[in-house]
Amino acid sequence: ELVRQGEALKRTEQMVDKMDQDLKTSQRHINSIKSVWGGLVNYFKAKPPESKPEQNGTPEYCANSRLKEAMMSSKEQESKYQECHPNLRKLDNSDNDFSKADLVSSVQRDSYPKNQQLRAYHQKIDNNLDEMSSGLSRLKNLALGLQTEIDKQDDTLDRLTKKVEALDVNIKSTDKKVRQL
Repeated sequence: ELVRQGEALKRTEQMVDKMDQDLKTSQRHINSIKSVWGGLVNYFKAKPPESKPEQNGTPEYCANSRLKEAMMSSKEQESKYQECHPNLRKLDNSDNDFSKADLVSSVQRDSYPKNQQLRAYHQKIDNNLDEMSSGLSRLKNLALGLQTEIDKQDDTLDRLTKKVEALDVNIKSTDKKVRQL
């Protein structure tokens, strides 16, 4: 949603820039109509550069790299989580939590109790804590990416607000000049 809003802001800014350029062209025409001297000044004055039309509409909006990385990482972790979560994957009867305890290295076995069932429960708790840690890490990265994108869009909004205010003043001035003609 944030990326979509960023795209809309970029298109809006492009439209405001186009409106500003059209307004400058209108002011040149008004000066030409208003007096002979205005026409001569416009004749010798360099024309404003024409903006190139966009190919296939508007260019792609590019979200910040931090948000992209966070979204990619989140999707990877989410798919891994769905593969291993007992409620999100198909249950396989041959796989049980107690057989996973046998895969623990000898170093880790020493840290777990000697009781086989207790060892399996401790390992299950450790695995759950690891999953929680990776989930929190994913959320942190997403939050940082979202914050960066929000800051970027906030700057765009500030810039857009200034452009719109200046454009509004110019439109009112041009309207006044047209009414005087």
